[in-house]
Amino acid sequence: MAVNNPETQTVKLQEYFGDYGGQYVPDAVKPALDEVADYFNRYRDDPDFNAELNDLLKNYDGRETPLYFAEALTKHLNGAQIYLKREDLNHLGAHKINNTLGQILLAKRMGKTRIIAETGAGQHGVATAAVAARFGMSCDIYMGAKDCERQKLNVFRMTLMGANVHPAGKPGEGTLEDAVGAAFADLAAHQDNTYYIVGSAVGPYPYPAMVKKFQSVISREARQQFLDQIGRLPDAVIACVGGGSNAIGAFANFLDDKEVRLIGAEGAGKGADTPQNAATLTNGTVGVNDGMKSYVLKNPDGSIKRTYSISAGLDYPGVGPEHSYLKDIKRAEYFPITDDEAVNAFQLLSKLEGIIPALESSHAVAQAIKMAPQMSKDQVLMVNLSGRGDKDVQQVANYLGIDVE
Repeated sequence: MAVNNPETQTVKLQEYFGDYGGQYVPDAVKPALDEVADYFNRYRDDPDFNAELNDLLKNYDGRETPLYFAEALTKHLNGAQIYLKREDLNHLGAHKINNTLGQILLAKRMGKTRIIAETGAGQHGVATAAVAARFGMSCDIYMGAKDCERQKLNVFRMTLMGANVHPAGKPGEGTLEDAVGAAFADLAAHQDNTYYIVGSAVGPYPYPAMVKKFQSVISREARQQFLDQIGRLPDAVIACVGGGSNAIGAFANFLDDKEVRLIGAEGAGKGADTPQNAATLTNGTVGVNDGMKSYVLKNPDGSIKRTYSISAGLDYPGVGPEHSYLKDIKRAEYFPITDDEAVNAFQLLSKLEGIIPALESSHAVAQAIKMAPQMSKDQVLMVNLSGRGDKDVQQVANYLGIDVE
């Protein structure tokens, strides 16, 4: 089932960020979305729901995550002080668990017994498999066929926890875009017992708002940690952006602090000026994709462009609608980071701090490496280290031509 052709669909105005968002989906999917929206709005501020979620975030996930001063990296760059929000220390090694815990609690209250999800780098799939196991629900994960090959470790982790992993798209080509389409098709066919846990701040309403809500714990903690540790807010917050969940979570509680720059680092692949990139906010135009109106990368004929990034989690032709809005109103800035820059950052943070970042997070580190030397030593940068790099070590070794097998 395609969800990208607006000409055959009606639009339900539920929640927009400026001109972006909405529900651009076939009528067959709308009842499921309306049910999710109803339960989300019913429970988002419910004390019992949030008490259960906070207990899981603390005792299952391991929050709160540290705000770590990267002293060696700061000294090496000889500029602004760099702090890392250590989302890599979450259970399972990424920020994704924050969101899956919130959504599984909604699914439980809705009486659903089966969970589905899409995944790119596999971290969302792993987090979804974990919470489905924790709550005794069956689980099916859709992952691009190409991503299944480059993230074999995460595929095994998902199956280890009882999930069924389904390659989506053509062999050797399928990426996150294909996985999203396959998951929506599944939802349309199995609405009665199935809940779709969307992994990023993308898709039709209510998912962008819901993912932001559950990921905002990142900036809620970080804001207070900065006040406690250094007595003020950072000068800038940097996060990688594919669909945009970790970034919108890192930005959320700083949006009203106009003195804090909000900066997204997106996957430029071989270069933002080459055909092989996933730099949606740099090169994209406004369009409809995956049930939402946002910036999107298109071919000259208007079809969705096949993207490329070394990072499976950033290899996506769209972006969340709120990021599109933040770009337009100039509240957030977005910069392209190439594969080479990300791999260099991956190596530098590993060597200087003993912290191996995910390739996704390495894009944010690379942006900090560019910015810090241009800033004064009394200024402060926060990098949201959205995940750890265990899953990417083999891929980086291959990229560098190092045999580790």
